Amino acid sequence: WTRADFGPLWIPEKGATLTFDTDVAFKAAAYERCIKNYEGNDFAFRDGKVYINGEPADSYTFKMDYYFMMGDNRHNSADSRVWGFVPEDHIVGQPMLIWLSLEKDNGWLNGKIRWNRLFRSAKK
Repeated sequence: WTRADFGPLWIPEKGATLTFDTDVAFKAAAYERCIKNYEGNDFAFRDGKVYINGEPADSYTFKMDYYFMMGDNRHNSADSRVWGFVPEDHIVGQPMLIWLSLEKDNGWLNGKIRWNRLFRSAKK
């Protein structure tokens, strides 16, 4: 993983269950903020095990939906790569229009602009 190549990463949603059977240290680091700060549980990782509210935990079921936020200047941006997932109730804005739309896996310099989407409403 690097700041430019970040993933794969599972984004929690309400009702989804995260198991602590593999990659426990990674999962503890990646999801601690959600479980502790946003969902109001005590969280500890020690001796290779996760403890939630003082009890050993094999899994955790999320109570809220979360989002991964990324800034448009990704090489110089503090975003979810720095501060983690954002709970849905912390999102206060919404997109109004599509300013630019590029074909997936092609860039600006390749001339792969989707002209029919520019300056359209972002509302469904």
